[in-house]
Amino acid sequence: MGKPPSLFSYASTDTLAPALRNYILACQAAALERHAVFKIAVSGGSLPKTLAKALLASSDGTPEDSPQFDKWEVYFADERAVPLDHEDSNYKLVKAEWIDQIPAEMGKPTVFPIETKHLDDVQELADSYEQLLVKQFAAKDSVKVPIFDLILLGCGPDGHTCSLFPGHELLRETHGWVLPISDSPKPPKARITLSLPVVIAGLKIAFVATGEGKHEILHKIFDTEEGHSIPCGMVNDGAAEKVSWFTDNAATEGVSFPRRGSL
Repeated sequence: MGKPPSLFSYASTDTLAPALRNYILACQAAALERHAVFKIAVSGGSLPKTLAKALLASSDGTPEDSPQFDKWEVYFADERAVPLDHEDSNYKLVKAEWIDQIPAEMGKPTVFPIETKHLDDVQELADSYEQLLVKQFAAKDSVKVPIFDLILLGCGPDGHTCSLFPGHELLRETHGWVLPISDSPKPPKARITLSLPVVIAGLKIAFVATGEGKHEILHKIFDTEEGHSIPCGMVNDGAAEKVSWFTDNAATEGVSFPRRGSL
């Protein structure tokens, strides 16, 4: 058994953001030393706005103390089967809340959206995104799963992450990299998602969960036996010490799992 995940709790998003920034920049530094590129996967929800708050803060430090966005590759941990300009699109959200807010002098990451020509066939949509990962990470026959330098995730009120929902059959998938879902319990129904093995394989995994609306599910994930069967809890169990949670005190109220105040 490895060490458990780290649960960081802050007074507010104002104090959470700098800690998240430092964590991401440490991941960036390790990735650039490893292979000169920073490969990350992101989800939607409130995460993109928090990323902007964390990463776009001014810095007068060295380049290593700042995001080197021109060396970033941004992939999607999950996406909805909608046009890229649709209000439900994670790409649109990430672009509007974060990417478009990056000043020109900071450079721009390379972003990999879905192929919208496959929107009418969610299996084809998933297959095409998987083929993109094969191309970008290596031939599929030479690697078991793509290894992201960092995967940035949210946590739904039911404990879902990416588009992996509690009790869904996709949680049992052990071979696919990108999976189709046509019966999402949360609209829109048609989506694609990274599989649980791909998420767990990430070198670093960070959840961002804030607000009092999250304290019940965080208590369930961290403090109960049931939490081990909830998708976020399954990531905790599978990736253990590679996982860090960035939360605020409102979200961790009533959680007995040991909390940490700083990195």
